[in-house]
Amino acid sequence: MNPLIFYSQPGIMTDAGKHASLLVGLPDDLTSICLAVQSNLVHVFWAERMGLTLTEDQQRSLQIRPVAEKLALIIEIDDQPLSVPRPLGQRQVGNCRDFSILLCSILRYKGIPTRARCGFSTYFEPDQYVDHWVCEYWNAGTRRWVMVDSQLDSFERGALDIKFDPLDVPPNEFITAGRAWRMCRSGKADPDKFGIFDMHGIRFIWGDVVRDFLALNKVEILPWDGGWGFLNQKLSDPLPDEETLVLYDQIAAMTLEINEKFPEIQAYYKSEPRFHIPSEWGLQEE
Repeated sequence: MNPLIFYSQPGIMTDAGKHASLLVGLPDDLTSICLAVQSNLVHVFWAERMGLTLTEDQQRSLQIRPVAEKLALIIEIDDQPLSVPRPLGQRQVGNCRDFSILLCSILRYKGIPTRARCGFSTYFEPDQYVDHWVCEYWNAGTRRWVMVDSQLDSFERGALDIKFDPLDVPPNEFITAGRAWRMCRSGKADPDKFGIFDMHGIRFIWGDVVRDFLALNKVEILPWDGGWGFLNQKLSDPLPDEETLVLYDQIAAMTLEINEKFPEIQAYYKSEPRFHIPSEWGLQEE
């Protein structure tokens, strides 16, 4: 399949399902779409700084994987159209992955090729590469994939003193997981600078390579999903043998050449059981 066709269609996580009607009537310009995403979600790490104390019940939404279930909860709290800004306390609690897949769902509904990307940002902490998700969409006018950080609302941009356009994130500001892996494996970067909180290192980077590879196959898992397949490891585990590291190198390289190696990526994903999500999730992979 042509990648532009593949990424213009929803996947198991981004299919709005019976709630697709909520996406009808949303504006077509990217600025307004991102504003709609931001006015329906509040980031779990930014809520307190914005004046909102979260309850345990509100934070449970972080465990929801599919967009359809997220939309169901959004309208359960407030049944107005998504284009209507919600008060801060009525927004669904999410994280960077949630901002990314909601944008992804909306753009795919509009037939725009879009894919979520897992990697590391340079703009949250000085001299650190922080675990993060963004989107990239195909800009037909300029004929290129453009990265968008739909999480960066006016509050965050001001607090972080963001100088670039979040609707066109420069490649030096967001490092995809595969690129981070290659940087560290070649000795060009310190793996201990990649991660979040007290979790860092080459094992952490590998986990994000797996998440990015899955996202490139339209399976956008939660940032903390693990305990199976290629994610059946602990950060404290010793590095695997050299043969396994070479395999990891090859997988990371595929994510850096997604447009050129799209058939190879799809074929490898389908044939490699270590990428397949647990059946108990109740989600049917494509």
